[in-house]
Amino acid sequence: MSAMNEYLPVLIVGSIIGAFTIAFLVAWAALRKVKDEPEKERNMPDREIVRRLMQYAKPYWKSFVLVFFVMLFSIVYDLVSPLIIGRIQGLIKDDFELSRLYAMVGMYAGILVVSMICTYLQAMILQKTGQKILSQIRMDVFTHIETLSHEQLNNIPVGKLVTRVSNDPNAISYMFTNILVTLAKNSMVIVGVLGAMLMLNYALTLMVLCFVPFVVLFTVIFRKFSRRVHLQVNNATTDINTYLSENLSGMKITQIFNREERKLGDFLDRSRNLQKAKMNRMFVFGIFQPMVYMLFISSNLCLFYFGAKGYIKDIHYFGQVIDSSIMVSFYMYISRFFNPIQSLAEQFDMLQRSFAAAEKIFTILDMVPEVVDEPDAMELPEIRGEIEFRDVWFCYKPDEWVLKGVSFHVEPKQTVAFVGSTGSGKTTILSLICRNYDIQKGQILIDGIDIRKIKISSLRRHFGQMLQDVFLFSGDIRSNILLRKEGVTDGEVWDACRYVNADSFIGKLENGLDEVVRERGNNFSAGQRQLLSFARTIIHKPSVMILDEATANIDTETELLIQDSLEKMKNIGTMLIVAHRLSTIQHADNIILLSHGQIVEQGSHQELLHQKGRYYDLYTLQYNKQMLQNA
Repeated sequence: MSAMNEYLPVLIVGSIIGAFTIAFLVAWAALRKVKDEPEKERNMPDREIVRRLMQYAKPYWKSFVLVFFVMLFSIVYDLVSPLIIGRIQGLIKDDFELSRLYAMVGMYAGILVVSMICTYLQAMILQKTGQKILSQIRMDVFTHIETLSHEQLNNIPVGKLVTRVSNDPNAISYMFTNILVTLAKNSMVIVGVLGAMLMLNYALTLMVLCFVPFVVLFTVIFRKFSRRVHLQVNNATTDINTYLSENLSGMKITQIFNREERKLGDFLDRSRNLQKAKMNRMFVFGIFQPMVYMLFISSNLCLFYFGAKGYIKDIHYFGQVIDSSIMVSFYMYISRFFNPIQSLAEQFDMLQRSFAAAEKIFTILDMVPEVVDEPDAMELPEIRGEIEFRDVWFCYKPDEWVLKGVSFHVEPKQTVAFVGSTGSGKTTILSLICRNYDIQKGQILIDGIDIRKIKISSLRRHFGQMLQDVFLFSGDIRSNILLRKEGVTDGEVWDACRYVNADSFIGKLENGLDEVVRERGNNFSAGQRQLLSFARTIIHKPSVMILDEATANIDTETELLIQDSLEKMKNIGTMLIVAHRLSTIQHADNIILLSHGQIVEQGSHQELLHQKGRYYDLYTLQYNKQMLQNA
């Protein structure tokens, strides 16, 4: 009974640790049975993620090797300082000599200074290297997004792409600047400390090692929970970014329809989801770290208990003598042993964030562009502007044909207009010519060459597109016209503006070409944005110009300016026009009327009126409507 009482404190500590272990195992078993949607999305193995991330670190291997050697010097402090402190304790207790004390303190201070310098150099090298890797990842993601087809981009919310380019690389950057090196350092410190403890007193070391299996078990369980909650946080962050990107852009519509409260409610729901996900992550990490700290305290209690008991009663454990200097050194070594483990928990938490972010990024990078260059695709230095559709079939969704066997021919420098009801395939034809989508059947030829045999960049270089919804970038007028086109003087920019009548309003602005353009050009009218779009097209000297409802939603005065510009632009190259106002296309060389993805009529304005078919009915309807409005 006395032996039981003697070891009662140790049994109590063991019982507490055992109870927590059982509770964690039960929670882990329960979690393994849960198969919800977020868990299914996280399916890339950690090994594969690490392999791919290491490809980004490979060009900077010299920097990491340098950091490794610098790190070795800083580790010396963790390994040697407990021995020095123990020696100082022994020195004070036994034969005290002031000179030896000075020497010991000086040695300790020297090692500390070297460790601090090494830590500083390590941090600086890693930060510079990490930022380079971060920039490369962002560049790769952004460049890959540029290669995706219009269909793929339509299926991915803008906010999601913003998160992939901005937020996620930041999480990965921390992995290169801190996590990997800290993991390596802590691992070496643990091994080094363990070796030092074995040489100092293997009996006490064996006692400490009794706690290691529990640390490993807790870490494995924590990994399961941590991976799950990090995915939830990433998904919630992406969701709120997507919602903000869409609704901030459409805030005017929200205000017009007085839906502020409804949108605020939706935003609060997403904010609460993000808050809940982050609280779950904090809860998981808040349990794991105290568990490791509990093992640290338990090992210290056992150290003090067995050490003091052996010292007081003069007991030798496995022939090992325990004195005060060994107790002091071992106390510091246990701290050095468990501190890296606790740090590993935090680093592991950040590592899971990095892995979750990396998988999201690789999901984007693994998207195979649907419209790509053929292996034998050619450069096309110049084109005449001859366009031909041969029995073209196209659908956005399987078996829902938008174009059905469309065939037509456009001569160089000819003006061809496409008309028809909404959904008849007019805009689709223009998108296919630029190869924004690939057709399922038939052929599209430019100057007798299948467009799939031409490099996409080379093909689009010869097209100038002027759309109904003109997109202007934040900056100034000059940058929006040039779009970074090199070697163009201000004189040439003004010539282009005069050619399309854009100088009529630019010249009245206080700063001229340097006038600030706010987001999406909202400080300019629809007509002014359209004229800037024309100038942008002219400055790039296209061989084929595409106008998709370019004269819609503008006032009569601006329409006259645009019509005059169009007449001038007809002399530049082939022109393809989509228009609902038939009055704007009367001078086209050929007018193609589409209905349900098929050509039902084509010819000049006068020829189609003479036929008195669908075009005649449509023109008569618009003419009578205009006469009523004028009356």
